[in-house]
Amino acid sequence: ALPVRGNTPHATGPRGVGKTSVARLLARALNCTAEQKPCNQCELCKAATNTSLDIIEIDAASNRSIDAVRELREKVGLAPAAGKYKVYIIDEVHMLTKEAFNALLKTLEEPQAHAVFILATTEAHTLPETNATRTQRDTIKPTNETEDNAQHEKNATNEDTEGEAER
Repeated sequence: ALPVRGNTPHATGPRGVGKTSVARLLARALNCTAEQKPCNQCELCKAATNTSLDIIEIDAASNRSIDAVRELREKVGLAPAAGKYKVYIIDEVHMLTKEAFNALLKTLEEPQAHAVFILATTEAHTLPETNATRTQRDTIKPTNETEDNAQHEKNATNEDTEGEAER
């Protein structure tokens, strides 16, 4: 199940493991109209692979001030352009100032029904506790080739088994 209401996903892990890529995939899946999400075929998935008005990426390293968060809070009230949700990916969220975190807190506590926030950081330990306790934390770890191959084999076996069950 995709975390939508009540849990703001917050991906943490070392630089380069794919936190922002996973956030983009989750954002695409939230608005996908197909049964298997994301399908990469529906209009919303196609739009999300290029640019989508319903997926907003914010680089907190560059937009770390309270004014940037206030501007974001004003935009949160706007309805999605095409999808069911407007997804805000805040990358490097640990770079926000203390004042910016305080301004973001109210939005995380009481988000608009159509707004989903995904926070990505390499330094989860620096997030204020008041913000961190209002999120669902997912740690993304690097894998090695052996683990990747084992997972691919497991996935292929599961797909074969599911295919036989459908016949």
